[in-house]
Amino acid sequence: MLHTRTAWIFDMDGTLTESLHDFPAISRALGLPPNQPILEALEQLPPDALAQCNRQLTEIETDIAHQATAQPGAKRLLGTLKSQGKQIGILTRNTKDIAHITLAACGLADFFCADDILGRSCCLPKPQPDGIFNLLARWSTEPESAVMVGDHRFDLLTGRNANTATVYLDPQGSFPFKAHADYRITSLEELCRKYLARSI
Repeated sequence: MLHTRTAWIFDMDGTLTESLHDFPAISRALGLPPNQPILEALEQLPPDALAQCNRQLTEIETDIAHQATAQPGAKRLLGTLKSQGKQIGILTRNTKDIAHITLAACGLADFFCADDILGRSCCLPKPQPDGIFNLLARWSTEPESAVMVGDHRFDLLTGRNANTATVYLDPQGSFPFKAHADYRITSLEELCRKYLARSI
């Protein structure tokens, strides 16, 4: 049951923050194939082109980070988890530096220890489970006590690959990646109300 799990790992963009990323538009701006995830497309580039695209991507992501707003219910959820003594962390396909900018912009930075925020600059990007394993090792916690919360297939697959529980946030309620989710929610308020209130 979710309320008994002691380690909670969150995706950031589109999960703790409202979604602002237009990934097809970012791919076009970088001259990348439109039907391939951005980080995977970057891996195919020669070194010079990769360096230039990474600079452009950092500029785009930094601009988006400064505009970040918290997902409805994010502060209540994080506050509830902290009050219950849970460990909380972030695993994003963004960089750690941009994650800090994002969290500061949307008023969520104070909930997290800096060492509990991991991005692609710290470990292999999702869906690789390395980031989850790094956080669990830091917290001396096993996957059976952990939860991965996200809004994208990569988030859910990361949890699956690490053998944690997976919570799928889709405000639209369509849940196209539901095959990879143990729990489905349409808001963070629902997660707090349905799965955490009983342990208060």
